[in-house]
Amino acid sequence: MKLISLKRRGTTAARERVAELVARRSTAYEAALSASRRIIESVRQGGDTALRRYAARLDGVTPQLSLRISETEMQEAWEATPAKFKQALKTAAKNIRAFAERQKPKEWDFTPARGVLVGQRVRPIRSVGCYVPSGRYPLPSTLLMTVIPAQVAGVERIVVVSPRPAKETLAAAAMLGATEFYRIGGAQAIAAMAYGTESVSRVDKIAGPGNAYVTAAKKLVAFDCAIDMLAGPTEIVVTSENGDAAGIAADLVAQAEHDPEALAIFISSNAELAKTVVAEVKRRVQANEIAAAAISRNGLAIVTATVDEAREITNELAPEHLTVDSADDLGWVKNAGSVFVGRYSAQPLGDYVSGPNHTLPTAGLARVRGGLSVMDFVRMMTIQEYQPEGVRQLGPVAIALAEAEGLRGHAEAIRVRLEGEER
Repeated sequence: MKLISLKRRGTTAARERVAELVARRSTAYEAALSASRRIIESVRQGGDTALRRYAARLDGVTPQLSLRISETEMQEAWEATPAKFKQALKTAAKNIRAFAERQKPKEWDFTPARGVLVGQRVRPIRSVGCYVPSGRYPLPSTLLMTVIPAQVAGVERIVVVSPRPAKETLAAAAMLGATEFYRIGGAQAIAAMAYGTESVSRVDKIAGPGNAYVTAAKKLVAFDCAIDMLAGPTEIVVTSENGDAAGIAADLVAQAEHDPEALAIFISSNAELAKTVVAEVKRRVQANEIAAAAISRNGLAIVTATVDEAREITNELAPEHLTVDSADDLGWVKNAGSVFVGRYSAQPLGDYVSGPNHTLPTAGLARVRGGLSVMDFVRMMTIQEYQPEGVRQLGPVAIALAEAEGLRGHAEAIRVRLEGEER
């Protein structure tokens, strides 16, 4: 883990490195765009035949094996699950569901003028696809994080896809009552959900993280099927002046083990703390090959000239995960996917059991959106109802605006209501 200082003179190289991080973007998927495009077009044109060909080649699905996982198979996985893990799944699901329930937007009505009623109605998306990765690690937690908000939103049809799904993932699906689960992954799974095949009916929106091919495929289908976001490699930033070096280092290593491309950054004006964190990371990363690769490639400790500069850089980075010292720090945090407050708030707790979603914006996307939530699975429908008095009050205003824009038909559609009142 490299340490750079912005305190001394001649910090041009250090500041250029910080600027590079601020301007970063997830580019890992770009190399996968060409292959993903071929796969998508093949599945779109060839349906199940192409989907099965890729499922056999890339996901190990034999011709005798059904693409769709039966509810019996999911239930058997649940029954074979150890009691301790069952309880862990139940606790995590309970917290995720409770958080999603509180996130759900409300319906309301408002009267801006007499005789005028406007309001908001909340309607679930009809069908969604939840992508659950199954590469380096089985991720039943991601199934919980994608399916539960959709359930809370009231989505009628929830499709789950995962390549070579682990028994733990199948067990989680059974616990949630999932009924439509396919053992497919990669760009071919995204194509099947976006366009449909003989076996997989298309969905209205796709959510969930994945590898570069999944991300590339989501970008390519985005104009035909809604997506949640383009998620890149995991990011962690810890901004601290007096935190516990061991805990900070442990969190940096924990998030770094997700992916060799993960970004792990410590920011502080406390040079001694930064040195201790770097040493602690070096010690802890030795037994973790993936984390070691990520820390070597993208691990950085930034020593700033002032506390304010540390905070400014943090907001410019807009990290996926952010840890700060205390609740007082929330006042200056403007851009982050999820914020962990204090030395006891280990970031992996948020990956599993806290309740907030662990599917979060990366590559600075936290400047414009938050993590996956129940809001991603609903749509707000506005309503407007006028009575004669309302038309009399607001109609002339709307007519004046329409005539100023030269839209005579707009003005006439309002005027005819006013004239109808006079007849």
